[in-house]
Amino acid sequence: MKVSVIIPTFNRLSLISRAIDSVLKQTFKPFEIIVVDDGSSDNTSTFIKNNYKSVKLIKQKNLGVSKARNVGIKNSSGDWIALLDSDDEWKKNKLEVQIKSLSEYDYYSVCHTNEIWIRNGTRVNQKKRHQKYGGNIFDKCLDICRISPSSIIFQKNIINEVGWFDENLSICEDYDLWMRISEKYIIKHIPKSLTMVRVTGDNSSFVVNQEVWQKNWLRVMQKKDSRANGK
Repeated sequence: MKVSVIIPTFNRLSLISRAIDSVLKQTFKPFEIIVVDDGSSDNTSTFIKNNYKSVKLIKQKNLGVSKARNVGIKNSSGDWIALLDSDDEWKKNKLEVQIKSLSEYDYYSVCHTNEIWIRNGTRVNQKKRHQKYGGNIFDKCLDICRISPSSIIFQKNIINEVGWFDENLSICEDYDLWMRISEKYIIKHIPKSLTMVRVTGDNSSFVVNQEVWQKNWLRVMQKKDSRANGK
């Protein structure tokens, strides 16, 4: 299995090393690491060129995370895609555990793990409603996003069937894709916390993002209904 790791980034010069290093330290070595710099103005690209010679760097205008992920996937050579946000990181056996599990079952095309949430250096307890699931999880995804982008690995060819990240969504772009994937595929879930997700933003920005999230959530639901009605 050849795994291409896609890391989109925008002005995270102070954080990008942690993400890349967590991939380089994996006990299962990925086929390639692709960083897509989404128009950073903080010398991210220069830093990566000078310090990470093995990383494939792609630069683009600031077009958003969906475009960055899509570009990374289109330029990848692996048959499996693993996503990692540039402010997150993996435990060193993350890929190994997923690949081993997937190799035991040839009918899974998607796998995700549990995650640890960290805010300001402190672990944040997740609520019961954030529980992760495996199997036919579409119904369980209707109320909330159940998959973290940084935890998922999937066969590259399923994108051709379900479609790419929607570049018109500013938020919920990952949720939208997971909904389309879970409509058609059985999801493998590994109940181990192998992904560390950094939760950012103060309470005021969180409220604003919640309002935007609701609007985008409705757009995702409308898209789902349109597909169900054959439109």
